[in-house]
Amino acid sequence: AQFTGAKIHIAHISTAKAVDLVRQAKKQGVQVTCEVMPHHFLLTEEAVIKQDTNTKMSPPLRTQQDVDAMLAGLQDGTIDVIATDHAPHSPKEKEVEFVKAPMGIVGLETALGLVLTSLVGPGLLTLPQAICKMTKKPAGILNLERGKLKVGAPASLTIFNPEHEWTVDRKQFKSKSQNMPFDGWKLKGKVFGLYNKGRWWQA
Repeated sequence: AQFTGAKIHIAHISTAKAVDLVRQAKKQGVQVTCEVMPHHFLLTEEAVIKQDTNTKMSPPLRTQQDVDAMLAGLQDGTIDVIATDHAPHSPKEKEVEFVKAPMGIVGLETALGLVLTSLVGPGLLTLPQAICKMTKKPAGILNLERGKLKVGAPASLTIFNPEHEWTVDRKQFKSKSQNMPFDGWKLKGKVFGLYNKGRWWQA
């Protein structure tokens, strides 16, 4: 990208080194963007000690230093997007020995609550900044007519209450899969439904 002038998007960054490289590249004028998932700015490798297969993912969970770098990158704008890497697996697939379990966790049903609780609540990001990183920014990178409100744009809207407090309960998920490490977490901010292409869907 540096030599050709092409745009490049780096997915799944999880290390302090990756954040530093992207930050340096941006300062040099490289058209680079990147994304991080909530589990990589919330959990460390300590979560894997109990061999819970719901903590097995790729890239793997890292150190506290890496987590701190993710948070710093989100704050200073180095990290453009907050993604989920939503990777559903059936209980049968995950209820095996750790080394045999597939990698990946689901993230759609917890993403907003995790972001608002861990980033907006403590003041690391404002609510508009957080929402932008989950909507307008990724849409812009992919050149999609999404993530903005204007006449003629697709009516794709998410309805949520940023003040609603709730406890993650995998048994209440509407997804067919519940493989994630946040069961029992108390979060603030919940999606109640969405309009997709003008059609209402209850969350």
